[in-house]
Amino acid sequence: VQLQASGGGLVQSGGSLRLACTASGFSLDYRAIGWFRQAPGKEREGVSCISGVGSSTYYADSVKGRFTISRDDAKNTAYLQMNSLKPEDTAVYYCATDIVEVPDPLRVCTVIAGLYPYWGQGTLVTVSS
Repeated sequence: VQLQASGGGLVQSGGSLRLACTASGFSLDYRAIGWFRQAPGKEREGVSCISGVGSSTYYADSVKGRFTISRDDAKNTAYLQMNSLKPEDTAVYYCATDIVEVPDPLRVCTVIAGLYPYWGQGTLVTVSS
């Protein structure tokens, strides 16, 4: 069971990046996926999540309107499209997923880190001013 986060890099303020979270050894189908970030000296922050069937999404206020989460179960991959990036978005970004498969369109997702047992290794996003 492995999650691989990729797509980070150095970008200027106002730029865009698309992060990918790819699973190997298991299927992401019907599993909620969360994106988290941790900046130097700060606590980990829940950025966004998407439910097992994609019917529910959540965005932290700090990224609402700029970031978009999506999933492509055929590719066993989730994405975080980040637009209008700001220096304060600089952090290591992690993706995580649940053990439980929930094919319920009414189920909402959460960015409570403790509810996600599987984590990727993180990808660094640096936004220069």
